[in-house]
Amino acid sequence: MLTFITQKKSTNKLTVQLLIAGVFTLGLAACNDNDNVAKEVVVVPVVPVTPAMEYSYSVTLTNLTYAQPLSPVAIALHGDAKMWQVGQSASVALEKLAEGGDNADFIALTSNMATMTSEGAVPPGASVTLDISTTEPMATYLTVATMLVNTNDAFSGLTGVDLSTLTLNQEKSWRLNVYDAGTEQNSEAVGTIPGPADGGVGYDATRNDIDLVGYHSGVVSKDDGLSSSVLTQAHRFDNPAVKLTITRTK
Repeated sequence: MLTFITQKKSTNKLTVQLLIAGVFTLGLAACNDNDNVAKEVVVVPVVPVTPAMEYSYSVTLTNLTYAQPLSPVAIALHGDAKMWQVGQSASVALEKLAEGGDNADFIALTSNMATMTSEGAVPPGASVTLDISTTEPMATYLTVATMLVNTNDAFSGLTGVDLSTLTLNQEKSWRLNVYDAGTEQNSEAVGTIPGPADGGVGYDATRNDIDLVGYHSGVVSKDDGLSSSVLTQAHRFDNPAVKLTITRTK
C-alpha cells in the first residue's frame, strides 16, 4: 500500500513536471514564431514636385513729348481689375502718383502680385525698359502708370490689360493718351507744379477739381495767354504722349 502511494505521488510529480516543460516549450515556440514574423513595410510613393511656371515680361516705355519728363514708371501684374476708369474718382494711390509722381503707394496696393518701378524720371525722347516676373498664375493683367511732371495732375498709362493670350516672344505695342486725375485744378500756378518747370508742391490731400478721372485737354501756358502759368508753349503735349511695348520673354 505504501509502495502504491509512493509510486502515485511520483507519477503525479512527473506529470506536473512534464506539463510545466510542455508549457515552457510552447512559450518558447510561440516567442520564436513571433520573432520570425516579417514586419510589414509601408511604402510611401514619392510624388514629384512640379516647379511653378514663371511668367516674365519685358516692358519698354518711350516718352514722346517735347518737354514733359515722366515720373518713375510703375508697373504691376495683378488679377482682373482696373486701377482707374474714366468718369470715376481716382484712388489716393493714383492721386499721389498723378499729382507728385510718387508711385510708392500705387505699387504697394495689396491687389498687386508683382511690381516694378524705374529708378528715375524718363526724359523727353528717352525710353526705359523694365523686366517683371511672377509665378502667380492669376497675375495675368498689367497696369503701367507715370506722371507728366510739368503739369498739375496729368498722367499716362494703361490698366487692366489681359496678358493671358500673349505667347512666348510675342510683342504688343500701344500709343497712350494723357489722363487728368481730376484731383487738382490745372492752374499751372507757381508752387503747384512738381516738375523742373516750377519745382512746386506735389501731392495735396485737398481735392479742388471735379474729382473724376478724364482725358486731359492739354496745358494752357503763359504763351497761350494764361499770365499766371509757370509753363510755356514748350510744355504742351500732343496725344499720344507715350509709347508702351511689352514682350513676353518666359
